[in-house]
Amino acid sequence: MTMSNSATKAVHERIQSIRHQGKQVVLVDLSNCSAVEVGKIVRIVPEHVTAQPLGSVLVLVDFTGASFDQDALLAMKECAVFDKPYIRKATWVGAGNLPHAFEKDLKAFSRREFPTFKTREEGLNWLVGD
Repeated sequence: MTMSNSATKAVHERIQSIRHQGKQVVLVDLSNCSAVEVGKIVRIVPEHVTAQPLGSVLVLVDFTGASFDQDALLAMKECAVFDKPYIRKATWVGAGNLPHAFEKDLKAFSRREFPTFKTREEGLNWLVGD
C-alpha cells in the first residue's frame, strides 16, 4: 500500500532539522501519533540521518502522546541499530507512555542509551551541551 502525496508530505514534516544554540538537531516529532504513524515516520528517519557524516548527528525524539504497537516498536529497533554509526547523541522526550519492557529491550538490542527528559527544551539543552 502506498501513501498519497499529502500523507507522505505529512510524514516527512514530522522529521525536521532545527537549530538550537547554533547546533543542528534532527527533531523526530512523534507527538500524538497513532502506532501506524509512528512506524511510518520512524522508517524514514534513516533518510535524514544517513545523509550526515558518521558520528555527527544530534537527535531528539518527542513521544508525547504517541501510541505504539508491535510494528512501531520493531521499526524503532531497526532504526536505532541502523542509525547508530551516524548518531553523536540522542534523547527522548515524553517517553512515559513507551512500555518499560520495550524501552529496556530497545536499549539492549541497539546497544545505545536514550536519556529521557520531560520537555523539548531540556532535551535540546542536553543534546547541545558538551
